[in-house]
Amino acid sequence: MDHTTKTTFSQTKVPSPTPFLPIKGAIFDLDGVLTDTSELHYLAWKKLANDEKISFTQKDNESLRGIPRRESLLLILKDKKASESEIEEMMERKNNYYINSISTLTKKDLLPGARDFLVNLRAIGIKIAIGSASKNARTVIEKLDITDLLDAIADGSSVKNQKPAPDLFLYAAKLIETPPSQCVVFEDAAAGIESAIAGGMWAIGIGPKSRLERAHVVFQDLEEISVKKMNESLTRVT
Repeated sequence: MDHTTKTTFSQTKVPSPTPFLPIKGAIFDLDGVLTDTSELHYLAWKKLANDEKISFTQKDNESLRGIPRRESLLLILKDKKASESEIEEMMERKNNYYINSISTLTKKDLLPGARDFLVNLRAIGIKIAIGSASKNARTVIEKLDITDLLDAIADGSSVKNQKPAPDLFLYAAKLIETPPSQCVVFEDAAAGIESAIAGGMWAIGIGPKSRLERAHVVFQDLEEISVKKMNESLTRVT
């Protein structure tokens, strides 16, 4: 199968680290890139919305992609008034619904191509970090059985300013002791792509081009990426 037809490059003027230096660090968002728990998030939010008698659809859930829990809740509440204590309680309730659902995750829930790509990156000495806004990232990583393939984990508890601010990815780069200009970020959400670019890193989008227009390069999934193809595609951007 010719995977090159799926690879797309940014058509807009996106700042990129120049000149192109060898990639020494790879930072992965978790949900939507290495695994897909979006349906579990949707069901947890849906249950909370039902509790609160608020309409919430799959389309509404798509708009929450890459957005931290608090901001997601405020979008769901819309004009509904809630005190700070009520907001905290609802966030905790949603998280409990989600935690109960991820208890069933196994290494079989790792997306196709993910493990092989991580193994290949490690084989050539590229350091690997997770950069996920989720505070449950470590639990998910353990369930997926990929802890031994990672050098560092930056999650929703690591920094104050979440995506699209660059803080989370910059912190991940610091953990793996790699200059941002030599890091590549793999993201499935527009907010994450903006975060990577703001941090002076390479941004590879995973998913539909329509959602990831600001990425330097877009692949449909990790199954079609090789280390060679990654380097070649980023070199062409510059």
